This record gives sequence, C-alpha cells and structure tokens, in this order.
Amino acid sequence: MNELNREKLYRTLTSLDIFVDRSLRLKPKSATLSGFHYNRDLIYAATANTYLETVGNKADSIHLTIKSVPISNIYWEYLKMVKLLGKRCKLEEKQVMLALDYTDEEFYGKVETFWIYGWTGKKGVTGKFKFLTCALVNGDLKIPLLSIPIHMGCSMARDVAFCLSLVKPLVGSIELVLFDRGFYSKDLMLTLTRCEYPYLIFVPKNAKVKSELEEMAKDERKTIHYEFKLNKDKTTQKGSTTLAFLKQVFDPKSERDYDWAFATNLEDVDLDHIIGAYKQRWRIETGFRIQDEARIKSKSKDVKIRFFYFTYEQALQLIWSVIYKGEVAFKRFLILLNETGKERA
Repeated sequence: MNELNREKLYRTLTSLDIFVDRSLRLKPKSATLSGFHYNRDLIYAATANTYLETVGNKADSIHLTIKSVPISNIYWEYLKMVKLLGKRCKLEEKQVMLALDYTDEEFYGKVETFWIYGWTGKKGVTGKFKFLTCALVNGDLKIPLLSIPIHMGCSMARDVAFCLSLVKPLVGSIELVLFDRGFYSKDLMLTLTRCEYPYLIFVPKNAKVKSELEEMAKDERKTIHYEFKLNKDKTTQKGSTTLAFLKQVFDPKSERDYDWAFATNLEDVDLDHIIGAYKQRWRIETGFRIQDEARIKSKSKDVKIRFFYFTYEQALQLIWSVIYKGEVAFKRFLILLNETGKERA
C-alpha cells in the first residue's frame, strides 16, 4: 500500500462517493444506502472485471436506484467531475484536439429494446449497446471528456454536435475534431461547419477518391474543393468541404506505402502534417482499451444500468489519468483503490 499516498486514495474514494450520490440523487450519511456503500462493490467489480452480483449483495438496490434517474443526470455529473479535475491541468486554457468514436458492449439475451443493436449471434452475441465518446487526444493529457448512449435511428450529426456543445465550455478552444471513416457524411460535415467546429475526417475509398488517387504520382499531395448537396427533411441543402489526397506516402513504422484521403473545413490545410494530426485520433482507441481493464460486467437489458457502469469506468480512468498516471499503472491503481475501499468500509 506504500506505492500511493493513503490519504490521497481516501480523497479519491470521497470524490467517487460524491459522483455516485449526485448521479443517482442519493443522500450521503442518510439512513438509506449511498455512494459510500455502493462504491466498495463498484470498485471491487471493476478491479476484478466481474458482475456486481459476484462481489456483494447491493446489485438489486443500485439497479433500482439507477433506473429511477434520467440518463442525462449521469453524464452531467461526469462533466462536473471533468471540470473539477480539469482545473489541475488548466484545461479551460488549453487549445485541444478532440476525437469522437463509437464503442459498444456485447449483449447475449433476447433483443427487445431500441437501445440494443442487433448482432449476428456469433459467439453468442445477439446485440450490442452503443456509446459515443468524445475524448481529448493531444498532448500528455488524454482523457474521456463525455459519453452518451446511442439508440437505433439516431442522428449522428445531431449527437456529435450535442457532445461538442457540452465539451466546448470545459476547454480553452477546439483546434480540431478528428473522425474515422465511419463518420464521413454530408450531414455531419454540414453540421460541423455551421457550428464552426474545425474537423478532419478520414474519407473511405469510394469511387471519387479512387479516381483522384489513380491520377496522382507517388508522394504527390493535393487538395480540391468539393461541393455537395444534402437532401434532408424534404429540403435540399448545399455544402462544401476540402478533400485532401496523399498518394503512396511511406510509413516508417510499417515500412509500407499508404494512400490517404481526408475531408476538412480548415482554411489552411497543412499537407505535411495532416497525417500526423489524424493519427492522434488513435489515442481514443487506446483509451477504450485502458477502460476495458475496469470493465464491470452486466447482463442487464436496461440502458441506464449499462450506461452508468460505462460512465463509472470512465470516471476511474479520468481520475487515474489526471492524478495517478505518473505514479502507477491503471490496473495497479484499481487494486490499491479497492484495498483502500475495503479498509475504509
């Protein structure tokens, strides 16, 4: 236990108590159960990557409590934690690069809700819960800033704009927002430009992209102005973007040549550094892998329960990234926090 300051771990537990209490509208130090009681099982389950039912007897109680609050309560309280911890690193003064991406959690039962996306049934997986995450990916501080659950039939452009609108007040300025090829859509590009969010999207190799690249020589780089029309809500909307093409660029890490195509609304496109800027997006996937080390398993069909667990895992990752990362590995942090929680109880 001498790897980390004991009093600091106690303060971390108190912060998690407050997060759980406020997210679930619980009263601390009351006659009923509160974050103080629930955190012991939550941290234990996260450390062991198991079910809450496996490590304690409070699963039914906390599940009923989670179902009684709106989903928005959970992510609003998480945003407050980001704002509070962000003061340590002056997040409100930083020019940041953000990445947005989807991640999912597997479901093995009968799919009966529009919050669960149907799946193939391979390895018993019949469906998946889907979450959209916005993360800070540049500099030394790489943290999840916000996540929201995504249901079938949602508007990708609206959800992305919503996330960015909540994150924007937490940072100094947004330098660039990064997206993989799954986000390439006219609706999203039009929305981001109207909201004045600078974006960089990896473009899938469609017919237009292939045609442009075929005409280029090795190591050639160019940009073109691309105008498009979007048919939406019985109206035709006009938009434009800049398409950047880079032909057979050598990657020293893999020792291979790659073709790249991007869409951006940046006025000045730096073709010498555009690939390096986009590669920052991969850090959000690293964040998902780190979060998996704190995965709390669940069989629930209720999106609120799944989302609360998911957000709780990100809260643990957030605290570690801001306070403990320079001292100890994430998994070791969980183990020490779990031991401190048992000691406190």
